[in-house]
Amino acid sequence: MSSLAQPLAASLVQSVDWLAIAPPTVAAVVALAVLVADLFVPEERKPLLGWLSVAGLAASTVLLIPLVDGDRSTFCLPDAPTACSYTADRFTLVIQLLVLGGALLAALLSVTALKDARKQLPEGEFWFLLLSSAAGAALLPASRDLATLIVALEVASLPAFALVGLRHGDKRSSEAALKFFLSSVTATAVSLMGISFVYASTGTLYLTQVADRIQHVDGQLHTLAQTGVVLTLVGFAFKTAAVPFHFWVPDTYVGAPLPIAAYLSVVGKAVGFSGLILVTVVALPSYDDVWGPALAALAALTMTVGNVGALRQQATRAYSAVRLLAWSSVGQAGYLLVPIAASAYTDDAEHAVGSTVAYALMYGVVNLGAFAVAALVGRTRLLNRVSDYRGLYAKNPMAALLLAFFLLCLAGLPPGIIGLFAKVTVFSAAVDAGLGWLAVVMAVNVVIALFYYLQWTALLFRAPEGEPVRHRVPAPLTAAITLTAVLGIALSGAPQLVLRFADTGLF
Repeated sequence: MSSLAQPLAASLVQSVDWLAIAPPTVAAVVALAVLVADLFVPEERKPLLGWLSVAGLAASTVLLIPLVDGDRSTFCLPDAPTACSYTADRFTLVIQLLVLGGALLAALLSVTALKDARKQLPEGEFWFLLLSSAAGAALLPASRDLATLIVALEVASLPAFALVGLRHGDKRSSEAALKFFLSSVTATAVSLMGISFVYASTGTLYLTQVADRIQHVDGQLHTLAQTGVVLTLVGFAFKTAAVPFHFWVPDTYVGAPLPIAAYLSVVGKAVGFSGLILVTVVALPSYDDVWGPALAALAALTMTVGNVGALRQQATRAYSAVRLLAWSSVGQAGYLLVPIAASAYTDDAEHAVGSTVAYALMYGVVNLGAFAVAALVGRTRLLNRVSDYRGLYAKNPMAALLLAFFLLCLAGLPPGIIGLFAKVTVFSAAVDAGLGWLAVVMAVNVVIALFYYLQWTALLFRAPEGEPVRHRVPAPLTAAITLTAVLGIALSGAPQLVLRFADTGLF
């Protein structure tokens, strides 16, 4: 080997921080193990694959604990140690906790769902796809270059298409998967074009280098850079289900298996919003005059359309509880966008990003709890209409009380203290940034949302139609409901556990 080739070869060899990349890696390895095991495990023992998947997601979540001590980076440029492809910092760990914890709860719901629909849902494929998607979702918040960001986004999204349409013989499921696939492919194509324009303008894909170089783009490339910024934002707006890119959400949630709808409502949103934060706050802070007003307008439009859409469900006879939760999730996405938009108008962007993450943690816990109770009701009421919840208190008092608590958290009313505090934090971020008009829009939407949340809550305690019938709750479903209830009540008792992110920032 020549003397010139030796230093070049040495510069290409990188040491990998295996502990830093352990959480998504373990999820990916378990996914492969489940896929291989599915070939050899007899049909009557297929449920063991579910418990192996649950254990794998639990192990991935536990592996976040050793990373709390300090920031760790790997896959860095030899001549630029700050330019890395993977960074496990505070922001990464919090989002990975949300993603892996949400996937773990969705897996617990799935154990029961697969047992009830053994012939419709192939277990080996289901668990492989769920774990693969969770691995991609856990990789995304750690991605610090645009190529890794897009790869992680697609690894999280592609298995989700198949999960939505995996139910055999269900036309509605296939239509939902197709709509989800087409919208997501469009979003990816737009994002890739935007990223290619940014790369052409700056000559780099690393977020920290993009942030530095895009400020000094040559005048001839300025329009190209601006176009790249706009297209990249449009692509991620699809992923966050921001209006007008939300049209796939209601049909997808209704057509998907209920645990997958729960997974998309929390983990899917976490993926979209973490990617949006990395692109705007980390890579493109100098273009805040472009993305700030755009995100503020999207936030106002998204929360309004989402809440009005949920309100309109009240006029539909025998409307679906899952569809109502789908429209609710669109409205909640609008609230999540508010602090990101506010970060463009303030010098303390970390505080604003912390508000989004604090709200996302609250939303993730209580929304998964609401879906868990919906899964319980759906075991005996296949249509899972909101009217099926009438008199739930007489049939299952604990489930009714917990669903009421989760709905009040989403509405921001006591005793859902964490929901109230999270909304106040987001509201304060808008006011502090001088976005008074956006704070007013948010306040109006909170009032609109109260109507359908409270109507559903009141229905739980009305006299049931016919004799109340009690059913045994499977252990995995009990575990999911209990875990979300404990977390929700603990956060309401000690809201500082998540609200401190809004005060201290994340980067």
